[in-house]
Amino acid sequence: MEALRIIKDEHRNLWRIAITLDRVLADMEAEGKVDDAFLGSVFDYLEQFVDNCHHPKEDHYLFRLLRQRSPEAAAVLDRLEADHRNAPANLEALRDRLARAAGGQLPVAELAAALRAYLAGLKEHVRVEEKEVFPLATQALSAADWQEIDAAFLDNADPAFGTQAQANFRELFHKVASLAPVSVGLGAHSAGELAAPASAPGGVLLKVEGLESSYGRIKALKGISIEVRRGETVALVGANGAGKTTFLRSLSGVQPMSGRITFDGEDISRLRADMRMRRGICQSPEGRQVFGPLSIEDNLRLGAYTQPKAQVEGDLDKIYAMFPILKEKRKLPAGTLSGGQQQMLAIGRALMGRPKLLLLDEPSMGLAPLLVEEVFNVVKTLKAQGMSIILAEQNAFSALAIADRGYVLETGSVTLTGTGRELSEDEQVRAAYLGM
Repeated sequence: MEALRIIKDEHRNLWRIAITLDRVLADMEAEGKVDDAFLGSVFDYLEQFVDNCHHPKEDHYLFRLLRQRSPEAAAVLDRLEADHRNAPANLEALRDRLARAAGGQLPVAELAAALRAYLAGLKEHVRVEEKEVFPLATQALSAADWQEIDAAFLDNADPAFGTQAQANFRELFHKVASLAPVSVGLGAHSAGELAAPASAPGGVLLKVEGLESSYGRIKALKGISIEVRRGETVALVGANGAGKTTFLRSLSGVQPMSGRITFDGEDISRLRADMRMRRGICQSPEGRQVFGPLSIEDNLRLGAYTQPKAQVEGDLDKIYAMFPILKEKRKLPAGTLSGGQQQMLAIGRALMGRPKLLLLDEPSMGLAPLLVEEVFNVVKTLKAQGMSIILAEQNAFSALAIADRGYVLETGSVTLTGTGRELSEDEQVRAAYLGM
């Protein structure tokens, strides 16, 4: 019955989107403004994943066999399959309303009402499947039936449901999560907010001029110059080997470099790594790099070694509020955590240093889709709290969607810069890094 687990996971994503949409619609009505980028990403996900993949999988395998084995299932399956057939036309009507509302030709309230009716139908559809169809399927289908259904849902060679298709659908969902003005159901909690060190409001926090770094004779960074303003999230986008990690390591002081780094009004170009950390530059490194034999709590305390002891206990409580799983396992060795949990620990350890500037190096690398979503929701929460962040990330679209500004790195040089939205819409960037 692996197929039921897969369908339930897909339902959870749909439910999270529906809940988020409810909140976005309330804001749209109150402000009289249409968030067309976010709504467009939701419609893309619903069309390409729900209507073109999720529904056909159910119709062709689960529903077909259930009809053969359980005559009493016909009535409910007729309703559900009618929903599936009508879904593309309903979505197309919503796209038309969105275009007219964005162009000022349709009241926002009318678009919101149509979306709420659509969401009510979507939620009811999920409820019927889980409360009526799944119990019937569990009772009526044979082991051979489940073997056929599971094989279809798990077949990585199938062009419709295989690995590449799954990757595309994950990207669609990440796009929704990244553009959403509120969290799509996962991630950090507001209770976990940490007080940032005091610094002058506004203005440039970090200025890098002509930064160069080499590995032996190979020059990895070639005169990079960037700025980060207070409270900004800046994305570094580039292929593997472009120099993103080397750049962050140079900022942290663990990679030899030349050039000038001005941080919070001070030239720190010649400061050791520990002194930069004391100034407020804290990094969550690529690959997590937690101290496996040490307990989770000891890992977090190490992140606060430069901070006054009086504030450590309070900061621990806030990290545990942000990442409850770390509290549950705080006495266990960090090496026993899953990859996603270790990523939360690495971010928490960096936050224990009360950073003025948080460096996140490939935080989603190697994580399962739902954990990737969770990581990006954590970043969005920190951004909302006003933290200054540099995000180097392999998931280019999600990084640019979160970022205020971005820089494109190629072979150690900055080749393009702009706002996150400008870069995500740039044809050159889309072709090179977003697969579009």
